[in-house]
Amino acid sequence: MDLYFFDFDKTLYAYDFHFRLPALSLITGASQYHLAKTWWAAGYEVRAEAGEWPTSEEYLAEFERVTGSHLTLENWQEARGLASTAIPASVEALRRASALGTVSLLSNNPSPFAESLPMLAPDVTAIVGENRLVSCQLGVRKPDARLFELALAHYGARAEDSFFVDDSASNVEGASALGIHAHQLTYLQGVPQTDALDAAITRFAGRNA
Repeated sequence: MDLYFFDFDKTLYAYDFHFRLPALSLITGASQYHLAKTWWAAGYEVRAEAGEWPTSEEYLAEFERVTGSHLTLENWQEARGLASTAIPASVEALRRASALGTVSLLSNNPSPFAESLPMLAPDVTAIVGENRLVSCQLGVRKPDARLFELALAHYGARAEDSFFVDDSASNVEGASALGIHAHQLTYLQGVPQTDALDAAITRFAGRNA
């Protein structure tokens, strides 16, 4: 059975940090500059994505320790939701792939995202079910080869029978280096080129015909 891995941010859903940061500032009372500098610029979000704080409770406690700002999971979800908007054609491509093989999310994100996906993206969750691999759970981020190796092992799949789509060129290169059929979702004047994604899925599905 073929396996289809889909990235989330900027692949299945558009993501705009410029909506998220003001919301977090409003919720916490801290300035956007302070939050961005102390958490994101200091590398804490990347560390969280790599699994350093594997539960939402640990993530939120560290966020408060570092930024001095209290944040509940519901607060986190509210701000994250404002920054995320479905790309309908990409979600439809995921749905189409689900009829051709096994589909799975494969995303760089922290523990609150892993817990919150059913609320943030019920359409995606309805398609992938429990097939949701988030970097915080695997302890490593894309494009590290170990992440792709763990993802393949999770499903008992071979690289040559797997397809991966991501907006990041480096992530696509990381997957390709292991022999995974990888496609970069590119943007033209801010518009995701989903027709090319559909064509890539068609080529992969028909490769042995």
